[in-house]
Amino acid sequence: MKMYRSFAAALVALLMLVTVAVAEERLKMSTTTSTQDSGLLKVLLPPFEKRNDVKVDVIAVGTGQALKLGEAGDVDVVFVHARKLEDKFVADGFGVNRKDVMYNDFVIIGPKNDPAGIAKAKTAAEALKLIAAKEASFISRGDKSGTHTKELDLWKSGGIEPKGNWYVEAGQGMGPVITMATERRAYTLTDRGTYNAFKGAKTDLVILFQGEKGLFNPYGIMAVNPKKFPHVKYDLAMKLIDYITGPEGLKIIADYKAHGEPVFFIYKK
Repeated sequence: MKMYRSFAAALVALLMLVTVAVAEERLKMSTTTSTQDSGLLKVLLPPFEKRNDVKVDVIAVGTGQALKLGEAGDVDVVFVHARKLEDKFVADGFGVNRKDVMYNDFVIIGPKNDPAGIAKAKTAAEALKLIAAKEASFISRGDKSGTHTKELDLWKSGGIEPKGNWYVEAGQGMGPVITMATERRAYTLTDRGTYNAFKGAKTDLVILFQGEKGLFNPYGIMAVNPKKFPHVKYDLAMKLIDYITGPEGLKIIADYKAHGEPVFFIYKK
């Protein structure tokens, strides 16, 4: 009898788990590696998931790849940071209802001894010129991400085509690139959020150039167009967008810190 009751209890528990699994919806979101590597999504998504009985499947890649997933209709939501590419994504009919979420900035990090002397540079383009002139090691994302796009713009504005053994295109996300730059005692361009999450325990590289207006780094979120892809979960996607850009989501973003420092900033209304 005891054995029967134990079996019955186990069967009921299994059925409950199956029911929960079936009931839980899945929402696919492509996003940049910085939102994941910074640790933000671990605190931002759970309240939404719990309230709506949904699991947000995060695909963290470079912004270019994140947008391509949206262009293929393989995700429901896109959350990235490359405004020109985002505007084109919407203009081409792939995305709808884009909203500003937050911002931080790009910084150039490198070894504390600063072998190329970029700390004295007055502009980011000048800093990169000094790195190129010295042929100091530089690790590029090389992945068509928002950060990579910004880096290429900076080289172009300085009239430089980076090439040579000193310039390494990693084809990796921001976290692995910071790790690689740390190991190779190299420079790299990073968003401040990922750097703040990595500094100390994961990297001893320091910020050597920052504060230029052109290094502003805004993030936007948008739904994939249901008229182009009828299978996407548009209503649920909009619930997520409204949550992230609403008072609760924005407060979580504003309050989130790494090593005691803010990672992202929200727009003042």
